[in-house]
Amino acid sequence: MWFKESYFVTHPTEVQLFIYAGLLMSLWLAEGFVSNVSFNKKWKHSFTNVMFIVTALPVQLLMTIFLLLVSAWVMHHNWGLLNWLPFHHTFFVKYFIGFVLLDFFEYLYHVIMHKVKPLWKFHLIHHTDHQLDVSTTVREHPGETFCRMCFLILWVFLSGASFGVLLLRQTLQTITNITSHTQFRLTGASEKLIGWVFITPNIHHVHHHYQLPYTDCNYGDVLSIWDRLFGTFNKMESSETVFGLDTHMDEKACKSFQQILKFPFIKNNHHTLS
Repeated sequence: MWFKESYFVTHPTEVQLFIYAGLLMSLWLAEGFVSNVSFNKKWKHSFTNVMFIVTALPVQLLMTIFLLLVSAWVMHHNWGLLNWLPFHHTFFVKYFIGFVLLDFFEYLYHVIMHKVKPLWKFHLIHHTDHQLDVSTTVREHPGETFCRMCFLILWVFLSGASFGVLLLRQTLQTITNITSHTQFRLTGASEKLIGWVFITPNIHHVHHHYQLPYTDCNYGDVLSIWDRLFGTFNKMESSETVFGLDTHMDEKACKSFQQILKFPFIKNNHHTLS
């Protein structure tokens, strides 16, 4: 079998860190070499985003303990949607159906973060980056990290996902999340072919446009099929895309880590048409 669950279960930290750090650094350097922006200027922008790793990591690690405990419980008790399906022990149901189900739940989570105002106040931090690049991937308020992990624990409880499918899904999610925020865009047939199945930078950049209705589209995480099925898919030319958020157009404030941390607690953060 091409995928050995035991390796991912016994080495989850090494796998995640290697992929996450390696891909982030490689694409960050590639962006710098290709763009006309100096590495010094690029680092000044990225430093603000990287600071969010410091605040989010303790929350992530603590919540991961509870995530693994819930995953162990559902496996032990054969609980959840995947365990109630026929042939639930087969590779197809356990991994393929499990992956698709978790990806749908992540789409649902993203929609909820946009539609529920108290949650949106934390998620909007990710949208306030006026210079989208690969470092924007880690621009997440610790409050959202907590919300995201709570929802992931709920999804695992409902789905009955095993350690293996969870780690497989998280690994692929890491790759698509990082690549979808990069400045590089696909062209021609490659974009059409890949974009029909997966979230590409072209698709996700639209989601980061500063105004509605574009901010409320292209919610997909790994697969783009959910946006197409539920009518939240949209397109936009790169020349027309303006990154940021219409409620937070002060670039100076959006570059200050201390200021950004306060955004969720400031009134009038409701995203409306301009």
